[in-house]
Amino acid sequence: MGTVADPAGAGPGDTSGAAAGSRPYRKRKGEGHVRRDEILTAAQRIFIEDGFEQATIRKIAARAGISPTALYLYFPDKQTILEELCEHAFAKLVQRMDAILAGGGGALDKVRRIMRAYIDFGLEHPDEYRLTFMVKALGRMSVDHRDPGARQPGQPGYSGPQAYARLRDAMADLIAETGADGQDVDLATEVIWMSGHGLVSLMIGNSPRFRTHKEELVEALIRTQLYGILRR
Repeated sequence: MGTVADPAGAGPGDTSGAAAGSRPYRKRKGEGHVRRDEILTAAQRIFIEDGFEQATIRKIAARAGISPTALYLYFPDKQTILEELCEHAFAKLVQRMDAILAGGGGALDKVRRIMRAYIDFGLEHPDEYRLTFMVKALGRMSVDHRDPGARQPGQPGYSGPQAYARLRDAMADLIAETGADGQDVDLATEVIWMSGHGLVSLMIGNSPRFRTHKEELVEALIRTQLYGILRR
């Protein structure tokens, strides 16, 4: 993956983000994960407030209270920071899906609940959702969502295909259970995922507010999509 240039020109040797006449605070040995989390939190706010394209390493470092040089010890560029933020968001979504799959109920109920979990995640965490699904820079990751083995656990881009695989497996079980064997599993999975994404994007965006109550819209969308898929 290529390095994304910092528009402000801050490079690994730039210490202008540190306070004049002072040395940046250094975490004790073993506290590096704390600093990493602080950088991720700061970057998320900068990406949301300024937009990814306008964000710079210098701005992120200043928000985190460290110098750009210190930040480069953890991340080589803002693209890598964004990808890790998205990995964290997808990992949370996968946890919700796994909890549903581990529970009881038939295939139809599991698909419905997985879609509900996806939509609820986006509505409950709009900032994380926007960064994960609505930032063009993420197209550079080039991860095939149909290949859950494309990345290793812990790598950015790992949990996205895992989330897709959970929904696909549940959809495959549903198609087999209902006898709709001629249905394309991947097509059905992508259609219902995209419909959920459209609903979330409209609800968290600046679009006109719909008169129908959110709960009714969510349930109607899931019901309509599943009915359309299964009756083919």
